[in-house]
Amino acid sequence: MNDQKDVKEIVKEKYAEIAVSSTRKCCCGSSNNKIVGYTIMKDDYNHLNGYVAEADLGLGCGLPTEFADIKKGNIVVDLGSGAGNDVFVARAIVGDEGKVVCIDFTNEMIIKANINLDKLGYKNIEFKLGEIESLPIEENFADVVVSNCVLNLVPDKQKAFNEIYRVLKPGAHFCVSDIVIKGELHPELKKSAEMYAGCVAGAVQQEEYLGIIKSAGFINAEIKKTKTIELPNEVLTKYLNEDQIQEFKAKKVGIYSITVVGYKKWSKEF
Repeated sequence: MNDQKDVKEIVKEKYAEIAVSSTRKCCCGSSNNKIVGYTIMKDDYNHLNGYVAEADLGLGCGLPTEFADIKKGNIVVDLGSGAGNDVFVARAIVGDEGKVVCIDFTNEMIIKANINLDKLGYKNIEFKLGEIESLPIEENFADVVVSNCVLNLVPDKQKAFNEIYRVLKPGAHFCVSDIVIKGELHPELKKSAEMYAGCVAGAVQQEEYLGIIKSAGFINAEIKKTKTIELPNEVLTKYLNEDQIQEFKAKKVGIYSITVVGYKKWSKEF
């Protein structure tokens, strides 16, 4: 897709479908394709305090709360909050004294998340409909911003990280898990990923990703965890012929989940 609006509409439609169906599948899975249950990007949440099974749609590619250094009483913003998987984990850490504000651009996800919230009865969680490139949040608001396998779906990643910088308090930080690429991904695989809500099609080279973070003004950016995403043969054979598969493997092109942290400066001064 060349048009950013078209890409966002593909993602919105796919995530609305997932929310309505409430079927567990990862961002590259769909009830309309043959890779049902394709959850190779997903991490296990079962051991985490605050985990709510109904909120886990298998849409993540990491555990951002694991490295987010969230404290009791913090204000946390979760971008692309979905049905609330990372939200409820974050809430377990901040406690009654803190607050979790959650942004998603899919009405159906907001509805599902609020159904989950109503069952739990928490009063310090708020789900808001909004775009990551233009957050409905005031400046210098959050202690921590988290996101899980979402920013790679945003066409204008620079705008997204600029917004993260804006809403963080001076000295505060973000922790996001996301998909990046090392090497040149075959066009057919990028096309297939776009069909499955763009979880790889939207990904950029790791160095470019880190450059975007730096350009937004963040300092001390650090990758806390890297996980290799192995594409199963059923995916490779669906979109590549044998020669292309061998070429793909020989070039050692890598698709990775990274969990990265970065800090907002205390002031505008260096």
